[in-house]
Amino acid sequence: MFANRKFLAAGAAALALGLSAAAAQAQTWIMASGYPEDNFLTQNIRLFIEEVEANTDLTIDLQSNDTLIKLDAIKTAVQRGQVPMGEIRLGVYGNEDPMYILAGVPFIAPTYEDAWRLKEAQKPYFAEKLEAAGLMVLFYQPWPGQGFYTKTPVETLADFEGKKLRIYSTATQKMGEMLGFQATILPFAEIPQAFSTGLIEALFTSPQTGIDIQAWDNTDYFTYAGAIYSKNAVIVNKAMFDGLPEDARTAILNAASLAEERAWKMSAETTEAQIGILAQNGMTTTDAPEAIMARMREIGKTMVEDWRATASPEAIAVLDAYLAQ
Repeated sequence: MFANRKFLAAGAAALALGLSAAAAQAQTWIMASGYPEDNFLTQNIRLFIEEVEANTDLTIDLQSNDTLIKLDAIKTAVQRGQVPMGEIRLGVYGNEDPMYILAGVPFIAPTYEDAWRLKEAQKPYFAEKLEAAGLMVLFYQPWPGQGFYTKTPVETLADFEGKKLRIYSTATQKMGEMLGFQATILPFAEIPQAFSTGLIEALFTSPQTGIDIQAWDNTDYFTYAGAIYSKNAVIVNKAMFDGLPEDARTAILNAASLAEERAWKMSAETTEAQIGILAQNGMTTTDAPEAIMARMREIGKTMVEDWRATASPEAIAVLDAYLAQ
């Protein structure tokens, strides 16, 4: 009987350890994002989450559209471990390192192919930079090409003079000012209120963002320029990621690799359709006149040289390696 009791006790202990291990592996993580559910970036994250959950014991609760944490605060929240994962817009952090705004320089990467090559060149730099902050990038997502949302037609550079423009990064602020705008950096979620209070009267952003904020409520014209394919990054707290079982880490990285490739395809495929949605909602959509495109190319060249003047030798080496391709 004594032996049986010892056997039962040992069995119970083993069962408890097994249950404890299972509980440790079956986790729920909260992820913060700043964009609506019908945004293709969010849809791609949803597909990523589905694949992770199908191949691990990890559940990811995505809180989108700034409902949990404001977009500009997500990086800090993940760094501090308030949430394990989040999506950030790299251009927000140009004050920390010029590398974050390089993709925002007009015509530095004027096609999706160029944007992919630039991303590949930047990856090791960002990996080292973010690891020092306790973070890791899982995958990058590109925004579509950009355009001007205005209340009046855009025919010459004079149509920009003095207009109050919302932009999203220090790089696009500089571009806007060189085009003649009064440019103001504002978070995505503040755009509708800024229009209603007169703080802004125009936007430079993607067709996707125009749909997200229903730009037709405040502007009548969308003038497509392309020019910039900036990026978001899906990041994870490095210590929390390293604390997962090896098979879970592998599954997440595999899902992330697929998500990154899918993001480039989704971005390219949605641009034309999204411009069509703007037109369906009453906006006049056109391509930017050549005079404006020529000026933006000139601005891009100037901004590259200005960027070099502020960047570290290591960052400049990344740019030179990309340009050498």
